[in-house]
Amino acid sequence: MTLIATGGKSIYGAPLGILMLEARFPRIPGDMGNAQTWPFPVLYRVVRGATPERVVLQGANGLLPDFLAAAADLVDLGAEAITTNCGFLSLFQAELADHVRVPVATSALIQVPWVQATMPPGKRVGVITISAGSLTPRHLAAAGVPLDTPIAGTETGREFFRVLIKAEKADMDVDLAAQDILDTGRALLNRHPDIGAIVLECTNMPPFAHALREAIGLPVFDIYSLITWFHAGLRPRDFAR
Repeated sequence: MTLIATGGKSIYGAPLGILMLEARFPRIPGDMGNAQTWPFPVLYRVVRGATPERVVLQGANGLLPDFLAAAADLVDLGAEAITTNCGFLSLFQAELADHVRVPVATSALIQVPWVQATMPPGKRVGVITISAGSLTPRHLAAAGVPLDTPIAGTETGREFFRVLIKAEKADMDVDLAAQDILDTGRALLNRHPDIGAIVLECTNMPPFAHALREAIGLPVFDIYSLITWFHAGLRPRDFAR
């Protein structure tokens, strides 16, 4: 029997492409931009000029062509699906999918309807974001998130927002950043006791998801849960004997 290897790609064995914002803050294990976070290989492409401040606080104005080009480059390299490292890029979900013609998951927010489907009667999903003031109805609608979803942000915290969005310093106090997430989660539950699960919008929050789950006693979903699910469809486990 002759073995024939099929070509057509530049890179093999990494079916998932990740569009990255241009930033220099620490990316600890669990962060989407830390390659050791993933139990499978991924392809990265940094979109130059797409800073966190520009994407989150300025609505990614003028950046769509750059993201379309970067996504197309990843597909040309060998990516079979595309994701991004900012939940606020839900704004580009439809355009990216139409442009690259492969599956696209721009934001952890697209899990909100799925998680809601698992909730018992009287319970709903809450969202923790890096900037509640910047998460508009357009972002929510693009991800299929109900507009009355309870949302809380970390912008009034002591560390997380000012390091990741404002770039006020190049290091991060991990304990303080964790406390910002925990404080935000507790405040959200105090305001909305009917919340039965949390979705973390920000792709830099997975390192703190475990601590949040322990603190509030509710399921917590994030970009890690989304992308591990996404990848499972790209490379289903082979159970053949």
